[in-house]
Amino acid sequence: MPMPAPTAFAAAPAQAQLGIGRVRHQRLRPVGHGFDYPTWFLLLPMRQLRSTPNPSLRRNRGGWVTFHDADHGDGRSDCLAWLDAHLLANGIGDASGEVWLHTYPRMLGVAFKPVSFWYCHRPDGALAAIVAEVNNTFGGRHCYLLTDGHLVWGQELAATKLFHVSPFCQISGSYRFRFMRTFTDKDSGAGRTVARIVHDDAQGPLLLTSVSGDLAALTPQRLRHALWRMPLLTIGVIARIHWQALRLLAKRVPFFGKAPAAAVAAATPSTHSS
Repeated sequence: MPMPAPTAFAAAPAQAQLGIGRVRHQRLRPVGHGFDYPTWFLLLPMRQLRSTPNPSLRRNRGGWVTFHDADHGDGRSDCLAWLDAHLLANGIGDASGEVWLHTYPRMLGVAFKPVSFWYCHRPDGALAAIVAEVNNTFGGRHCYLLTDGHLVWGQELAATKLFHVSPFCQISGSYRFRFMRTFTDKDSGAGRTVARIVHDDAQGPLLLTSVSGDLAALTPQRLRHALWRMPLLTIGVIARIHWQALRLLAKRVPFFGKAPAAAVAAATPSTHSS
């Protein structure tokens, strides 16, 4: 797949996108286990939306499909303010360009976002940092800050695993991230996005995960199309997580349970790429 130039987002309009695609997961050990589900998600230009709300997306109020700032970061009413503060606290002061948030919406007031990605740009459109915001089913949240001096699309970024996600994995090893974004129509911002994560332990790759989708402008028509295909997206995500857990138990994959409080507390610092 051809890689876009670092300034690709600068050339595209800051128009909210809705992606329709697939989420895939493959466990390699101690037994093979995988799934492949249809999904849809939002890709939101947060600075643009601060000044010009998108009429197709209800924000911080009720509805079938909504976006709530409190579902991200530290729960404040402006999640972009949290992100800017988080970046500054970690020495990143040049991410004043557009910030694109890849995330799931709330559905019927229910929110669960296994992972959201914040693509943080400099004014010239180059990537300054990517934040992977991870939530677990125990109500915990941790952010991995991924950056280096010359961050580009398609680059592999690494972070030490510090946060309890699945009760079938220990808090050990590391992650390898790779993000791709291509355009088919720069006038509308349509194209394709792929995010891949590999979890490595001491023996090598353990879990292979990806979420991908075809992007088109977030409009009432596009939203109706997504809802017709998957009307209970969030509830479906939660149900599938528990169904896959039952399958792993049936395969006798070791169960580690919820991490102790000390381990969760140790997971609070952000982790830069290496």
